[in-house]
Amino acid sequence: MGIFDFLTGEFIDVIHWVDDTRDTLVWRFEREGHEIKYGAKLTVREGQSAVFVHEGQLADVFTPGLYMLETNNMPVMTTLQSWDHGFKSPFKSEIYFVNTTRFTDLKWGTKNPIMARDPEFGPVRLRAYGTYAIRVIDPARFLTEIVGTDGEFTMDEISFQIRNIIVQEFSRVISGSGIPVLDMAANTSDLGKLVVAEIAPTLAEYGLTMPELYIENISLPPAVERAMDKRTSMGIVGDLGKYTQFSAAEAMTAAAQTPNSGMAAGLGAGMGMAMAQQMANPGHNPGPWGARPATAQPAPPPPPVEHVWHIAENGATRGPFSKAALGRMASQGEITRETYVWTAGQDGWKRAEDVAELARLFTILPPPPPGA
Repeated sequence: MGIFDFLTGEFIDVIHWVDDTRDTLVWRFEREGHEIKYGAKLTVREGQSAVFVHEGQLADVFTPGLYMLETNNMPVMTTLQSWDHGFKSPFKSEIYFVNTTRFTDLKWGTKNPIMARDPEFGPVRLRAYGTYAIRVIDPARFLTEIVGTDGEFTMDEISFQIRNIIVQEFSRVISGSGIPVLDMAANTSDLGKLVVAEIAPTLAEYGLTMPELYIENISLPPAVERAMDKRTSMGIVGDLGKYTQFSAAEAMTAAAQTPNSGMAAGLGAGMGMAMAQQMANPGHNPGPWGARPATAQPAPPPPPVEHVWHIAENGATRGPFSKAALGRMASQGEITRETYVWTAGQDGWKRAEDVAELARLFTILPPPPPGA
């Protein structure tokens, strides 16, 4: 092998990138003076693209494969360099490797509450958070629009901007969806798809796409959640009188388990006196505090929960309306027996005459005349 062949072999480059960071989107191949030898070998692995930038101008984009950097493999570069067929001089270019795999488990969330109008509760403030995935689909556009001349561009450098886009579109979708807060948990999948569809055009301008977005939770302010918990607890308790007795017994048990406490001694004395009175008068049941006879009337049940109703007209919904309001609307002919209505807890839309609570509203009206 002659000295010329030896020097020619020394000038041959092997250009490739192995990423072990798991968060790098773009990496620039570093070469002294950015001098790439003609005939160098370029290896582009699956999940990568290689972008050539020559003298500040984007040249060629290579997809996965093994390439010899020659004129027939670099049509744009050949035009820029004005190479003749046999020209084999080194050229100065920058090579950027772009990671085109899917970046998953990226976090998003609302920094401040979102104001929305709920059909049942009125104006509410909502918070939400979840995860999303992102992927580069147009390496050239992503390089020119976002990366610029950054030699190592990571996911952290663009995640904040993407989170802002997600929150903006999520706020708009959630405000215009008309889905009640209590039903949002059953519709998070559809809401996520709507948000992705709204975000897609903006991300496409960056050369990106969002394969998936998940809404893990949608929550109300703590004060509202506590009020809902109390309402739920009242529905579960049912008989408030029995619940009061149970709470009193629990309090006495807890106090009795606390040694050397005046409350325990007082409760013990009170219970002893109550037992003594019960033994002296077997027909008299003083109750846990010795104040209520056995013949005392039970506490009345809690009042029924007033329902509010929504009506469907011409493909749109109206409401909520109270039962009294529906009665006035029925007397004025604004709703009929055939009007479809819905309230929380009801299984789908039903005609007003099929709902026992509302059917009585139409009994005061005469039936339709014969032949109508």
